[in-house]
Amino acid sequence: MKKQTFVIGDIHGAYRALNQVLERANLNKQDRLIFLGDYVDGWSESYEVVALLMELDRTYDCIFIRGNHDALFEEWLQTKKENKLWLKHGGLSTLDSYQKRSSSEIKKHEAFLNSLDNYYRKGSEQFFVHGGFSKLSGPQNEYYDHVFYWDRTLWETALAADKSLKPNNPLYPERFTHFKEIFIGHTPVLNIGATKPFKALNVWNIDTGAGFKGRLSMMEINTKKVVQSDPVHKLYPDEHGRM
Repeated sequence: MKKQTFVIGDIHGAYRALNQVLERANLNKQDRLIFLGDYVDGWSESYEVVALLMELDRTYDCIFIRGNHDALFEEWLQTKKENKLWLKHGGLSTLDSYQKRSSSEIKKHEAFLNSLDNYYRKGSEQFFVHGGFSKLSGPQNEYYDHVFYWDRTLWETALAADKSLKPNNPLYPERFTHFKEIFIGHTPVLNIGATKPFKALNVWNIDTGAGFKGRLSMMEINTKKVVQSDPVHKLYPDEHGRM
């Protein structure tokens, strides 16, 4: 069978939703899975999500990209320094999820977080990143790594741009000329009233609000076939996620 490449949006501790989309996708062993980050913070099963990702890596061709919430958790594991904003926006559920785990288990998960990629690029065809990049000349010239998982200006610019402009027009935003397609997460498309992965210019946003009242989405990048979980809050009826 032909190899498929799936890109998966922000999970935010929704282990049950992740299992759903993987089952519904009918994966083959040769398929590639590209995860866009934010594996933790939100629902109560961040530990289980990371454990499953590590297991998937032994079976499939996987690429794991760092999200801002993954970076925040990684920082806490390294420093134990309390970040009140992080705890308020999902971090507390992650700490609860890891509270009763052994130090050896936590170290394995910390090593996984340390190994995450800031982005993945396939030549000038496709670029995968959690947030975005700010350098007009392209991501390879970015000064600071944190931009890749915190930036929202790439998405905001794509939404605001004049859709009638062509890439050869000098008014066309330069950042979008480097790749045929860009795939991001980070900013839920629920904010613009969408419930499925949404395209603006050449940017596909795969974050369909799994941390809130949306669904977890994965999309095959060639056919644009979308697989979604049930609304995640219905899978965790006694929890609030990141709401």
